[in-house]
Amino acid sequence: QVQLVESGGGLVQPGGSLRLSCAASGSHFSINTMGWYRQAPGKQRELVAAFTSGGSVTYADSVKGRFTISRDNAKNMVYLQMNSLKPEDTAVYYCNANINSRDVRGRDYWGQGTQVTVSS
Repeated sequence: QVQLVESGGGLVQPGGSLRLSCAASGSHFSINTMGWYRQAPGKQRELVAAFTSGGSVTYADSVKGRFTISRDNAKNMVYLQMNSLKPEDTAVYYCNANINSRDVRGRDYWGQGTQVTVSS
């Protein structure tokens, strides 16, 4: 069984920065894709940034130039550096990974979510 655990959310003023972290743990697995989604109240969950299976990066248009996704493959971790935060970035942020394990290939896993609130 694979688990994703996020950390780093919180309350920040507009224009501020936060860094989210996500660690994948378990045994006998490999990661196909890994990234971040968010869900604001009353809205659908949306992609924020992710590494594709080919190793490239994709960002939502709304965060380009402000957010940066990075990863540490040795630690099975992905990070999201969020700068110039805006009130509309307020949401629960979820880590997502598509994983091959010994028993199942291409299964999606989700973290528990971490709240990011941008407010003065």
